[in-house]
Amino acid sequence: MTRPLSDVTVVELTHIIAGPYCGLLLADLGAEVIKVEHPEHADVFRDDSEDSSSWFNYVNRNKKGITLNLKDEAGHAAFEDLVAEADVVVENFGPGAVERLGVDYESLRQVNSELIYCSIKGFSEGPYEDRPALDPVAEALSGLMSTTGYPDMPPARCGTSVADMAASMQGALAIVGAIRQRDQTGKGQHITSPMFESMVGLNGGNVAFSDAFGEPRQKYRGGGQGQWAPYGVFRSEDDEWVFVGPSSERHWDALCVAMDVPDLADDDRFRTRADRRENRDELDRTLESVFEEYSKTEIVDRLKEEGVPCAPVNDTLEVSEDPHLEAIDGLGEVTAAQGDRRSIRVPKSPIRSSEYEPREPTDPPLQGEDTEAVLESVGYSEAEIDSLRERDAI
Repeated sequence: MTRPLSDVTVVELTHIIAGPYCGLLLADLGAEVIKVEHPEHADVFRDDSEDSSSWFNYVNRNKKGITLNLKDEAGHAAFEDLVAEADVVVENFGPGAVERLGVDYESLRQVNSELIYCSIKGFSEGPYEDRPALDPVAEALSGLMSTTGYPDMPPARCGTSVADMAASMQGALAIVGAIRQRDQTGKGQHITSPMFESMVGLNGGNVAFSDAFGEPRQKYRGGGQGQWAPYGVFRSEDDEWVFVGPSSERHWDALCVAMDVPDLADDDRFRTRADRRENRDELDRTLESVFEEYSKTEIVDRLKEEGVPCAPVNDTLEVSEDPHLEAIDGLGEVTAAQGDRRSIRVPKSPIRSSEYEPREPTDPPLQGEDTEAVLESVGYSEAEIDSLRERDAI
């Protein structure tokens, strides 16, 4: 079945997570995504460390991989030939790098006037634009880190690279919008999707709270939420954790039934949501003593039976073996691009459509794996490719 971006070619000048994840989202919508790396200095996540290589194999599936030395005149010319036939360029280089290499938007729009060029950056143009940016930098500056964790603990980073991925998602959405706009106007454009401002957007409700009431949003208690109580994680009898979140009066009454504590529903301290919120600590202590009498499975089964929002706190190994994901074919298998080239399972696109099937994952590319095929597709002869190789341009 034809996918929405099956006629779109994307050229990636990306590394680590932020840029590659943007390209992955476009690839899942059917785009041909070509990852360009230096012949010697590849994406730093192409190493054999467990964390880096795992991320590389995930965010670079469904792509082709080529090598080009953009500092070499012939290599640069080959890149421009590639861009001339492309629809989109995505880059996440540091400040000033694309200008020094001559692959910035103003340079490439001379090659392709309809080019859509997306820069995944730390910050938009402004006082912060030249600051080095990492995912935790954006989490810290955006206020998200200040609200994460427990009140008596230091600020905590989110457990995944949420700022990298937020900027990537915003960038991918903007690219799809730009493609539609180009269909109407025939014009390309330069998009900047910044990590910091994307995180401020994700944290927008807390920012609005502080502006409205003149005080910073305090840390929620782990998995908690300020407006509801009880709402958080509780330890089970078998030393596991379960999230429990009754978000209505009906849910609260159902929890009391499910856990055989009907008296709590009639307790004046906990009768209404406002009462429970005011007496949150006392309520949590009471429920902790209730939940610690049951196993994780018993708690979840009892609460599900009564329709109370809840979930076991799975570790990531449990997620990789999740029966729901197995039933819906939510994980696909690829061969790792590093080390012993083991077979690993990675998440597939979560999108489901009545008009097209999810794209099956393909292996992340070996460094330069598709260089010859891609250059041939834009008109390079075997002799011209050999010439590029002789001068170390590929």
